Amino acid sequence: MTETETNKRPLGTRWCGIGSFMAGLGLFTAVVGLLGAAAGALSPMGSFGAFGIGMLLCALSTVILLIGLIISKGSGGAIAGGRAWGAWIAAVLVIVISMSQRPSVDGAPSIHDVTTDIDDPPLFVEIVAVREAGGAQNPPEYASEFAEAQQAAFPDLTTLEISTAPGVVFAAAEGVVEELGWEVVASDPATGRLEATASTSYFKFKDDVVVRVRATAEGSEVDIRSKSRVGRGDMGANAARMREFLARLQSATG
Repeated sequence: MTETETNKRPLGTRWCGIGSFMAGLGLFTAVVGLLGAAAGALSPMGSFGAFGIGMLLCALSTVILLIGLIISKGSGGAIAGGRAWGAWIAAVLVIVISMSQRPSVDGAPSIHDVTTDIDDPPLFVEIVAVREAGGAQNPPEYASEFAEAQQAAFPDLTTLEISTAPGVVFAAAEGVVEELGWEVVASDPATGRLEATASTSYFKFKDDVVVRVRATAEGSEVDIRSKSRVGRGDMGANAARMREFLARLQSATG
């Protein structure tokens, strides 16, 4: 195509062409990110990164396509109008749906280790080796520097007191863990310690959990700790997981 022919292309053609290509590439990359971890083809971080790049491309494409559609007065220039409008609508829908599924991070501090007992947090024992084998970047020891931030953000996460015998409570805890689909790594009724791994829904990030059941004069006390293997912050995922466990356990033993 000569320079003269290129200059004669309808207005908005280049913008719509680039925008349509970016939208398609963004949608493809986002899908690869979502399915990569589930299929075991990508690591959680790789999957999350691919999805993020896809969303960025989609966001840029909506702007570029909108400029092209405005310049071409909605025709798409030499690009089929249906293609340009379809790419813009698809990119917008993907962004809107993704944002609606995004977990709420309001008030969630940048921490990745949460426990109901900051003075005497439950310890990881047998799961330590599993974390190391899985490439955990965060050490298994409790990150005491997170205690103040946790108390400010999640004051409701405290030791659960139950007027039921420890053996019964521990059995109920095992049942709740099974209901939640966590992978049990160790279960020791004698010491009241239960260790398990939970995986996030989309990108399969693995967080490790330890539940501790101890006898009291009135019955039992239950503490739980949830810690991410990678990342500085967890967007409130560990706290949400602990709340669900404690609520289910209280209901099961009530």
